[in-house]
Amino acid sequence: MVEEEAKSLPMELREKGGVENSGFVQNEAVDDRGTNPSTQEEMPKACIVGVDAAATEEPVLKPYAGMPKEVLLKFSSQAQYRVTREILFWLVIATAILLVCAAIAIIALSPKCLDWWQAGPIYRIYPRSFKDSNMDGNGDLKGIQEKLDHITYLNIKTIWITSFCKSPLKDFGYGVEDFYDIDPMFGSMSDFENLVAAIHDRGLKVIIDLIPNHTSDKHQWFQLSRNRTGKYTDYYIWQDCGQAAGSITPPNNWVSVYGDSSWQFDDVRKQCYFHQFGKEQPDLNFHNLAVQQEIHDIIKFWLGKGIDGFSFSAVKYLLEAKHLRDEPLVNKSQNPENITAYSQLYHDYTTTQVGMHDIIRSFRHTMNQFSSEPGRYRFMGSDGDEKEDMEATMMYYGTTFVQEADFPFNFNLINMKNLSGNSIFEAVNLWMKNMPAGKWPNWAVGSPNAARLSSRIGKEYVNVMNMLLLTLPGTPVTYYGEEIGMENIASESVTFPEKSPMQWDDKVNAGFTEGNSSWLPVNPDYQSVNVEIQMTWSNSTLNLYRELTSLRNNELPIHRGWMCYIWNDSNIFVYVRELDGLDRVFLMVLNFGQESTIDLKAVVPNLPPIATIRLSTNFSNAGKAVSTDQIKTQMGEGLILEYKTAKPVHTMKAFQTNCFVAEKACYSSAFNLLYATC
Repeated sequence: MVEEEAKSLPMELREKGGVENSGFVQNEAVDDRGTNPSTQEEMPKACIVGVDAAATEEPVLKPYAGMPKEVLLKFSSQAQYRVTREILFWLVIATAILLVCAAIAIIALSPKCLDWWQAGPIYRIYPRSFKDSNMDGNGDLKGIQEKLDHITYLNIKTIWITSFCKSPLKDFGYGVEDFYDIDPMFGSMSDFENLVAAIHDRGLKVIIDLIPNHTSDKHQWFQLSRNRTGKYTDYYIWQDCGQAAGSITPPNNWVSVYGDSSWQFDDVRKQCYFHQFGKEQPDLNFHNLAVQQEIHDIIKFWLGKGIDGFSFSAVKYLLEAKHLRDEPLVNKSQNPENITAYSQLYHDYTTTQVGMHDIIRSFRHTMNQFSSEPGRYRFMGSDGDEKEDMEATMMYYGTTFVQEADFPFNFNLINMKNLSGNSIFEAVNLWMKNMPAGKWPNWAVGSPNAARLSSRIGKEYVNVMNMLLLTLPGTPVTYYGEEIGMENIASESVTFPEKSPMQWDDKVNAGFTEGNSSWLPVNPDYQSVNVEIQMTWSNSTLNLYRELTSLRNNELPIHRGWMCYIWNDSNIFVYVRELDGLDRVFLMVLNFGQESTIDLKAVVPNLPPIATIRLSTNFSNAGKAVSTDQIKTQMGEGLILEYKTAKPVHTMKAFQTNCFVAEKACYSSAFNLLYATC
């Protein structure tokens, strides 16, 4: 009986030699006995039962899914799991450190990315002549918005709109009546805001003109100044004029850009005011700090409207010498009384005065306050306009430590007196050899202030000039209509033939306006020279322009590589574009004269014997092979040749003085990325 009871007890209780109640009241008598000492002796002793020792050992547990924390902790302390865990931990740490170091190395070694104003061409629009949206014969802001698809078709990234502020339109709007308003001819402020939004929606940028040197004589500031009202009294440059026999004697011999004295008597104030340009455009007094602050406020206003930058015009005229001395004569023997032309004086006291660059740098500082957002850098251009003094023009770039303009606009290719391979080389080399190290060049072949390209050099050279423009290093600037080869209006009655309306199609008024007439007559050649028809011609000026912008955007050597001059003579200009680490080289052979054949293999012995035509002004030549020892070009023909080499020209000692690079970069084919240290 006792043995049966022992067998019925759990093994653990049998080993303890007693009975244990685990909270279940199974036998009250047992509990009573447990409280009475006299009954303990009567309890039977534990029976020792023969049990296999192995059967009494706890079973070996293994990790399993869903194990409780207590079991997990038991296993985590075991050596095999602890060591594995520590190895994985340190591998993760090492990997993270390696990735951080790699990221730092890539950032440190990567070249500066090209900014938006460097990455593509700038398209310059004279708004009155681009597109009329309301049938009044004048182009306007809505018209520009209607034609944004044309801009994107050209692979253009930036639009430059010339002056459109409220103005009496003397000198085409460069004498502003209200810096804070749109001239009604071009639309409203709401139209401008919609245009900016539409431009940005297409991923494009927009810059506008700002002419701080002067205002219109209709400006409120001038009206207050001529009446000596408060702070506006000295907003302009006023001087007493001599009076004799009913005539006015100016304070000195200073002459305006347009000729005759730059002093004009004002009947209201009874003094003379100074004007560098027309008498309707009085110069502001930039020695007055309040005037400078007014310009800073104007800059902030338009940047607040969302524009991406400014082109500052006429900035070299901002300051004049306070001493008012006569400017020296170019011809010392000339009678001073006969001085009437601007070119007859050296303008030592009315241009590029000490402090002028400080004012421009202060404009840059204000613009930088709006450049803190990623991708919203605000561009600043200026018109150095120092045709004879390239060193003075380069000062607008600023210095290594003091930022000024991103670049002064370069008009060397416009100001050439004759066209040849040599003159093109001289115009290009003049800028590149004078440009400060690390700065970015720019090029233009047309402007609202010069005869159109076709009329200036001949229509047979338009395509090769566009090829030059879009393959040189730096930012190309295209004046509207140059992409289709528009010409000046051939009429003596038209005062400004280079500003004729844009030719969109072969309909009445070239698609510029649906009104009865346009503010200037349309060029009679519009039926064959227009956007619509040239889109259908494979070999048109328009399609060549588009192919060139596409090539420029997609090929690194042309986008930001080295440029090395190889050859120039009276007919041709030859240069290469190449990039460190990339074995593909682009060779430009551009003809600006007569038919020519050149042996470039003799000039550069390391050239391969054969090169392939990547693009030609004659589309049918694309893809053909050319022997580099006999490259033939017709008058006005341009070739972009492509070849591979392990010995780029810029590494050859004989050509190193002929090579230039801005924003240097090197290509790694292994990682397909650019790095800075070659």
